[in-house]
Amino acid sequence: MPDVLVAGETLVDFLPESDTPLAGTEAFARRPGGAPANVAVRLAQLDRPAWFWTRVGSDPFGDFLAETLADRGVPGRFVERDPSAKTTLAFVSGDSTSGPRFTFYRDDTADTRLEPGRVPDDALDAVGWVVVGSVPLASDPARRAVHDLVDRANARDCRVVFDLNARPELWGDADFAAEVDRILPAVDAVKASPEDLGPAGIDGDTGDIDAVAPQLHERGPHTVFLTLGEEGAAARATADAPWGPAEASHGGYPVDVVDTTGAGDAFTAGVLDALAGGERDLGSVLERGNAVAAASTARAGGMADLPNPDSVV
Repeated sequence: MPDVLVAGETLVDFLPESDTPLAGTEAFARRPGGAPANVAVRLAQLDRPAWFWTRVGSDPFGDFLAETLADRGVPGRFVERDPSAKTTLAFVSGDSTSGPRFTFYRDDTADTRLEPGRVPDDALDAVGWVVVGSVPLASDPARRAVHDLVDRANARDCRVVFDLNARPELWGDADFAAEVDRILPAVDAVKASPEDLGPAGIDGDTGDIDAVAPQLHERGPHTVFLTLGEEGAAARATADAPWGPAEASHGGYPVDVVDTTGAGDAFTAGVLDALAGGERDLGSVLERGNAVAAASTARAGGMADLPNPDSVV
């Protein structure tokens, strides 16, 4: 029985096969995507399969995603198929200097239609960890569904992990920072990268754990994980954490990088694997997260086969 439940979007990424601007691109490579989906797949590859609550369309793209999740070992109990909504699509552009930019086709698509109460109480009674991200908070009913899930998880003393993922293209008139502030009091641990924190209303040097952690602690989470790319990661925990008070940093592992897509999601999976496995030393938790992230960059794609993380240590 899984001890972790991950909730959120699954979508199809289309990556250009040339360096031309999106308007001039004629050929794309299709890849499964969505940060929560990446986390669920990586957990399965670490022999810690998690329940994954998501929703895709009853269309060919939904077929592709449902089959991919099943092939990667993700339990299908909460992989929903929407009979009337399409699957979300994202077209990726940008370069190594500007970073990726996303053009989403996500107007009333399946993952925006997650509904409160779809994960039954008996499933929450059986897990110790619930992982949610910020993308579903951009619109209802998915926003209500995430808050309902988090509230019921808290009532059962599940630990809630929030993956802060700023996607300005998705938000329109919605207030990203306000929605983040609304959910943080119900969260035990938050994971973010520096570029996510400014849009979330965090001031100062967002690459400095000692600058950002106190601001996030004040909003609710007792533990903060900050990913720093090739520089590794850092974490801070207050005395309210089962593993705190504690602070740790880890410089990561040198690897021959093929693709960094989903490396942050692999880090999240590694951290969860350590914590759900009983690890309480924050430094060791970071080591596991960084090892899984580093291993994930050896193959192209956020759901590609995962080399043994121990091979990079």
